[in-house]
Amino acid sequence: MISVKELSTELQDAISLLKSEKGLEKTGVVTRVGDGVAWIYGLSECGFNETLRIETTSGKTVDAFALNLMEDEIGAVLLGNDAEVKAGARVRLSGEVLKVPVGKELLGRVVDPLGRPLDGKGEIKTQNYGLVERSAPGVIDRKSVHEPLMTGLLAIDSLVPIGRGQRELIIGDRQTGKTAIALDTMINQARQKTGVVNVYVAIGQKLSKISRLVDRLKSEGVMEQSIVVATSPADPASLLYLAPYAGTAIAEYFRDNKGHALIIYDDLSKHAVAYRQMSLLLRRPPGREAFPGDVFYLHSRLLERSAKLSDNLGAGSLTALPIIETQAGDISAYIPTNVISITDGQIFLETNLFFQGIRPAISVGLSVSRVGGSAQTKAVKSVSGSLKLDLAQFRELAAFTQFSTDLDAETKKQINRGQRLTELLKQPQYSPMSVWEQVAVLLPAINGVFDEVPVEKLHDVIRALLAALWSDHKEAMKELSKGDKPSEATSKLILDEAKKLAKGYGA
Repeated sequence: MISVKELSTELQDAISLLKSEKGLEKTGVVTRVGDGVAWIYGLSECGFNETLRIETTSGKTVDAFALNLMEDEIGAVLLGNDAEVKAGARVRLSGEVLKVPVGKELLGRVVDPLGRPLDGKGEIKTQNYGLVERSAPGVIDRKSVHEPLMTGLLAIDSLVPIGRGQRELIIGDRQTGKTAIALDTMINQARQKTGVVNVYVAIGQKLSKISRLVDRLKSEGVMEQSIVVATSPADPASLLYLAPYAGTAIAEYFRDNKGHALIIYDDLSKHAVAYRQMSLLLRRPPGREAFPGDVFYLHSRLLERSAKLSDNLGAGSLTALPIIETQAGDISAYIPTNVISITDGQIFLETNLFFQGIRPAISVGLSVSRVGGSAQTKAVKSVSGSLKLDLAQFRELAAFTQFSTDLDAETKKQINRGQRLTELLKQPQYSPMSVWEQVAVLLPAINGVFDEVPVEKLHDVIRALLAALWSDHKEAMKELSKGDKPSEATSKLILDEAKKLAKGYGA
């Protein structure tokens, strides 16, 4: 609470002038400012997240938005330079909540969270605006997740499949390939011509990293159907806080217009830290790990906006891939557990697997998809049934056999199969696989065709197999790419070709 007695004479005069003008409801006065936060006296009609216009000494206006609403004082977060805002400055209500420009005009562009261009390609003229904060669709407005969103990564599409409208968390330590998975998924949408619009939100990422990512998207021909919302560590906490909400508003435009969008938040750990910084400056009481009590609501109201809409609303979808960075693999820390409980499953990347050369370094045991199974492509589902079980048994046996040299034939067979399946799931970056390629690789592997092929020669066999199938049976492979379960004839064709090649590469 602020007492007028504590204020300087100039501020008291400014407040008394407002009172005499009877404008205290819609006009206020800045009482103090610092660290990107302005405290304002008056504005009793102000609403949460409403945009405020602060007049500076130079005659310009700086925008802010209200986050703390108290009895006679408002805590507002500045969207501009706080050096230009001084105590005594007049503040006016805009009557609007925060909005960002949205629309097809943003495709291929790099923007900040307020929709201002960062790529030097000139002004973006859009016809539509989206609310930064907006209620998530209700249960009646949603439909069950039933369409696949293929990532092109064999380990994900076969073990932890993702459906359109799902929220699948990518979690792991730094430098374990989290962004690489998101980037490959974006590339696959363009290669498979799915029509899904990619929105990549960089929260406090180095500008050099964002620049490399944009260059890669351009070289892969993906940028035409992508939008990048970028913030760097040098940006104020207010922009880092707004970035994922602005990105969601941009993606929702496509979802609400019968389209499909994929949004990647890279990463929500930095988002939570930015919100903590703002909350502490606004004098909100700190809780666990100094985060404010509503940090769970911060991410839940963001991720709930991703959904598969009902047919009445156009059947559009917004799929979210939030990224969380863990410290020393601690999946049970505060923010990771929060986001795990909000999302529909997680892809957990292990540092040990990454350094063993297993990339993507997906932990089969800790990764799960709670709804993607019902949206999995029928073709891939038909050939990946026992894959997870085989890998789980192999891991258990591999740990056990470190202490034993005598192995029976069945155990040896399981270990052989497990080694080859683990090798099979290794995939270089920027090379997502189409549906027919995934089926052609998994079908022989699950049926034991590759069991006698030396592990180091397995990828040579796979390359030869894919090349032979595409050159000799292109029409059958195109039919397989539609996603339907392979016919007996197609399955026999793939197995026969694989057996022929496996003999040639046998030990």
